[in-house]
Amino acid sequence: MGNANDGAGSVRQERMSTTQEAIATPTGQGRDSRTYWLYTVSGGHGIVHWFQQLYPVIIPSIKSSLGLSDVQLGALSSVKQLTSGPLMLPAGMLADLWVKAPPILLGAALAVFGIGYFLMGLAPGYGWMMAAVALSGVGTALWHPAAMAGLSLRYPEKRGTALAVHGATASVGDAIAPLAIGGILLVVTWEHLLLWHLIPGLVLGLVVWSMLRSSGKRTAAGEPRPSVRAYGQQVAAYLRNRTVLSIMGVNVLSGVARVSVVTFFPLYVKETLGYSTFVLGLYIALLYAMGAISQPLMGAWSDRLGRKPVLLAGHLAMGLLFLAMAVAAPGWQLSLVIAALGCFFYALSTVIQATLMDAADARVQASTMGLTGVFSQLVTLPAPILAGVIASHWGYKATFVYSSVATLMAVPVLLFMRVPKTGRRAARIGG
Repeated sequence: MGNANDGAGSVRQERMSTTQEAIATPTGQGRDSRTYWLYTVSGGHGIVHWFQQLYPVIIPSIKSSLGLSDVQLGALSSVKQLTSGPLMLPAGMLADLWVKAPPILLGAALAVFGIGYFLMGLAPGYGWMMAAVALSGVGTALWHPAAMAGLSLRYPEKRGTALAVHGATASVGDAIAPLAIGGILLVVTWEHLLLWHLIPGLVLGLVVWSMLRSSGKRTAAGEPRPSVRAYGQQVAAYLRNRTVLSIMGVNVLSGVARVSVVTFFPLYVKETLGYSTFVLGLYIALLYAMGAISQPLMGAWSDRLGRKPVLLAGHLAMGLLFLAMAVAAPGWQLSLVIAALGCFFYALSTVIQATLMDAADARVQASTMGLTGVFSQLVTLPAPILAGVIASHWGYKATFVYSSVATLMAVPVLLFMRVPKTGRRAARIGG
């Protein structure tokens, strides 16, 4: 008994020592800690979402300046998805197969955002604007597979929590950006605002690449990268998994709802309610601010209780809240609905991603994100256009009902699907 206890104590002491070493190891010496990666990538994710939140705040200005219809505006959002979705796959493959790729991809993502918005600020017409919006979608494609795969591999036992921290910083960026941008637009034109984002995008991209390039030299648990044949076999096995296909379907349905609301809620606030750009920024900030609190909680709950209960309850609540948007009176009622919706809007997406990575082999984690992006973005491609048609015939509130129906359709899928056990240990990355 004494020997057994001594052995157990030694194991616990060894684990604690390993954890402390991983956290305390200095960077830049080939032994970057996973905590350093978490902080750097999560901080960068907040910047990514600053760039992403530029678009919904300036949507009304783009529509007014270029004289666009609701359908044309929906097509812009579809084009943004068209570039961000399919490009996630090659970005994910590159991150899985080339060990130096992740820092390069993460730095390039921020630079591409800056260039894309700079070109949007110069756009003289609809065609140019469409090309520039498409380029901004490339930034999203480059960032997420490499960032989320890196976190998934480094935190296999707390995957939901790590991805939720990454998502929470995005919510902070999502909350701060609309408010700040809405205020700035009171004193400068939207074109000048976009032009000013070129230099920060380039500089921050260089900073992130420089900070992470040494950590990119490690492979999963010291293992060699898979051969092309082995890689293809792992991906094929992943795509044959029924749970994976089911959760991808859930991701598509919630994606349809989110992209429709992001596109047409700003127009509802500006055109139907007649509020200023600053008030629009307040509403959008409220939508995302709650996610900074809810995402870590949902990630931790999904690690402890399982992914399925969190996803099931969350999609049911989000579907009902989309419906509530259509009936809430302007003012405090709408504000309460938006705040409650913010608890689920992107937090559920993080839990979905953790579920998909639970089912994936350690050596194709980035490609998992890429495959999910291709599937979900391509299938949801017509969603903003259809929402634009609905808005043209029945008004912007009808698009909220449309989003509610899409989200609630995910509930029976979740109810009957089998979800893999959480915390499944993938191959660990050193540090």
